[in-house]
Amino acid sequence: MKNIRKKVLFGTMVLVLATGTSSCGDSFLKEDAGHMYTDGILETEEGVLAMAASLYGNLRWHFGYEWAYGITLYGTDEFTNGADLTSEPWNTYDNRLNPLDCKKASGAANDNCPGVSALWDEMYYGISTANLLISRASTLSSETTRNKAMGEAYFLRGYNYYRLFAQYGGVVIQTTPPDGVVRNFNRSSAEETLNQVIADLEEAYNLLPTDKWRGNGTWTKYTAAHFLAKALLYRQSERCADWNSAYPAKTDLDKCIKLCDEVIAACPLAKDYNTLYSEWTGVDCKNEGDAEILMAALHNDDSSTVGRYGNRTYNYFNPQFSNFSGGWTQRGQYIGGMDFQRCRPTEYAYSIFDNVNDARMWKTFKTIYGLNSIAKKAANVMSENGITADQVPTLGDEGIIFILNKKSDTTFDNAPYGTYGRGAQPHSFVNPETGKWVPNVFPLFLNGKYVLNTYGVSGDPSQSNVFCGINKTDDGSRTGEKGDAHRDVIMARSGETYLVKAEAQVRLGDYQDAISTVNVLRKRAEWKDGEDREYYTDGSMAFTSNSTATATLGKCVDENGAKLTNAQAFNASFIQKNTYFLSTGVDRSVNKTSSSLQITSYQQLPEEDEAVLAELGCTDVKDRLINFILNERTRECLGEWNRWDELSRTKTLLKRAKLYNPEAAPNVAEKHLLRPIPQTFIDALTNESGKNLTAAEKKALQNPGYEAE
Repeated sequence: MKNIRKKVLFGTMVLVLATGTSSCGDSFLKEDAGHMYTDGILETEEGVLAMAASLYGNLRWHFGYEWAYGITLYGTDEFTNGADLTSEPWNTYDNRLNPLDCKKASGAANDNCPGVSALWDEMYYGISTANLLISRASTLSSETTRNKAMGEAYFLRGYNYYRLFAQYGGVVIQTTPPDGVVRNFNRSSAEETLNQVIADLEEAYNLLPTDKWRGNGTWTKYTAAHFLAKALLYRQSERCADWNSAYPAKTDLDKCIKLCDEVIAACPLAKDYNTLYSEWTGVDCKNEGDAEILMAALHNDDSSTVGRYGNRTYNYFNPQFSNFSGGWTQRGQYIGGMDFQRCRPTEYAYSIFDNVNDARMWKTFKTIYGLNSIAKKAANVMSENGITADQVPTLGDEGIIFILNKKSDTTFDNAPYGTYGRGAQPHSFVNPETGKWVPNVFPLFLNGKYVLNTYGVSGDPSQSNVFCGINKTDDGSRTGEKGDAHRDVIMARSGETYLVKAEAQVRLGDYQDAISTVNVLRKRAEWKDGEDREYYTDGSMAFTSNSTATATLGKCVDENGAKLTNAQAFNASFIQKNTYFLSTGVDRSVNKTSSSLQITSYQQLPEEDEAVLAELGCTDVKDRLINFILNERTRECLGEWNRWDELSRTKTLLKRAKLYNPEAAPNVAEKHLLRPIPQTFIDALTNESGKNLTAAEKKALQNPGYEAE
């Protein structure tokens, strides 16, 4: 769609700045520079830096509501929908995913379904602000101030165009502030759009300093280098194959690797994977400043910086435990994640891990919820489930457990420890490790079949509310059950940079070098000498300093029916233990010993990978290793907001979704490698004579396969 000239309405953007320029911590988000509504602030150095600080606020949009997961995680091999169907069209690719925003009146489960226009509109708001800053900051006499401000503006513009390109392909490129509300424009081609991304990120890379001069969250030269490397890798990827021959692969990929090496050297990996997500202790946690973190959407406890929605990501990764648990595990801010059950991991997402040797699995999945409410009298529990008095659990025992076993595992096939089920179903499972009946117990596999999705309340495996969720967004600092989260949301880290480098090496044919690069990540993922394999933690730990600790706000009760305080509920809920030994069956003698995940040859990959590669039909070395890196991305970056983009980029979305996402499989098609251009945008256009576009002109602006209205 190169050079289609039209006129488009560009709404002028009012700038509301509520940020300062402090360099202490992430306090530049908290300081109020006054609400300034004109561009007069661009006449001073202080004003320019304040306006540049406002650019960071554009990142928060990504995580404020349902679009956080709908446009990034749904419809992939890693996640499918739970029983909640708020964003279902994004996962199932049915005809509701079209150029119109899907509302309840047009078939959505509710009016919270992410609109296809959401990302489009928000990215252009950020681009508009960046354009204004770039147009005025160049007049500043201070080179230091000018470089910082323009570096931040170029970075946000490049990043926003990257997001637009990844989702829509070629888009409208605006690099100057609009002159009025009506403009002629070209919808640029995919090639032109990606080249604009690369140009902007190169400018940012050249202008941004290397230090976090604003404090945690500052975009640095290394932030720009990471995304510039990703953009160069994208240009040599499958989705660009119809035009990228004009760009020498070796040039792009060598530069990509050089940039990655620069990031890796300056931004080393955290020593423990837990540091990144699980060990979150509260507002402005020190781990949020870890050197590995390259970019994050910043959040804190200052209500003036929350924005419309705040950070809502804690809602999306937990199963609906308050519904299925039979009352034995109740939700509340004392549990770090709410049970909105949006993102249900697929069988692939569990199976791709080496559950014995890869610590990332046990530091990511929450396999135990504590029993925080006595739902039935002991006599009834015994009679209904066929257990003895000494097997009846009480507060603080296991209320829900997930057994993350392998498909080949036969340990649980004949129910040697009793039958399985949820709290409302009579079952007799007694944990051999504790000697107690568990109100909710769910294995992944029985008799060589995936069964976790069969335990849901609805009985429909395609809409199960029972699954083992991930903990990367858990936040126990919330002062309301559905209150705002206060933790930052990581958007890029050097752990991913290793994977970008490894894929570039594969594309250059340096296969063993790629394995060596990935082995660095896998080294961190190994169990270390002295490390307790059964230890677990997550962001629920932030509740220890929660101001609502003494309140009795929840539904948790003791055996006498007396309500628990939030602190008592927290103590019962938060069990810092996983189901490692129960799930794997390995002897406890291996505890606190090291493991190995090192790969010696690119020709012999781990058995989990070989199984996936066989199912995908990968035989070519390059194809095998690109898909291996996609598997490693799952192990390293599960739930980190970029899976759809990566599968679209490598054109593996169709095959992987069809194989591993049963809900997406019937409908996913070639056209779904791109999103539909929003109808609201197309309908605002006029042709050169000022008239509304004809049906043919609208169709020419739309991505292939989506009918323009």
